[in-house]
Amino acid sequence: MEPHSQHLPADERRAVTVEAVIALAAEHNPGDITTAAIARKMGLTQGALFRHFLSKEAIWEAVMDWVAARLLARVDAAISGHGASLAALEAVFLTHADFVAEHPGVPRMLFGELQRAEDTAAKRAARSLLAAYAKRVRQLITHGQERGELSRDVESGAAATLFIGTIQGLVMQSLLSGKPGQIRAQAPGVFALYRRCIGSKP
Repeated sequence: MEPHSQHLPADERRAVTVEAVIALAAEHNPGDITTAAIARKMGLTQGALFRHFLSKEAIWEAVMDWVAARLLARVDAAISGHGASLAALEAVFLTHADFVAEHPGVPRMLFGELQRAEDTAAKRAARSLLAAYAKRVRQLITHGQERGELSRDVESGAAATLFIGTIQGLVMQSLLSGKPGQIRAQAPGVFALYRRCIGSKP
């Protein structure tokens, strides 16, 4: 981390901490990331780090809050840029793929938190993110059915689950391959198959 990070205001220091955790998560198992490693990444002492966060759990919660704010803002922008529901769904799908390609540490953090046995603040934030995301997708599907763009035979909740499961499958494959950027190339073709499943029939 650049030396001037030692002299940042509190809000900026917290943001830089989140970015450091996400960068570390792209290369390491999130469960193995220590506060010492975070501080080292930032060029700080652990004492300096804990002046802005009470605990490691507080850092993880801040990371989840950052992910939720950034991802949902991009999703909302993708939706608002398209009048047709099907076009909006595709824009959301591709936007999500871009977000993962840019921040491969994010899905590793999300999956890691959701698998934890403890009901931590970070895990609750991750669940809230998924619920908010699913709600947006369901609303798009329902709206598309009302406008005749999407098949009325499709149950909106199941279609939303399939949408999220499909993008998560792509994310997992990109992480396993060690090439997160490949999700950008694969996403359009995968969405084309999804579109065929939910599109209105002639």
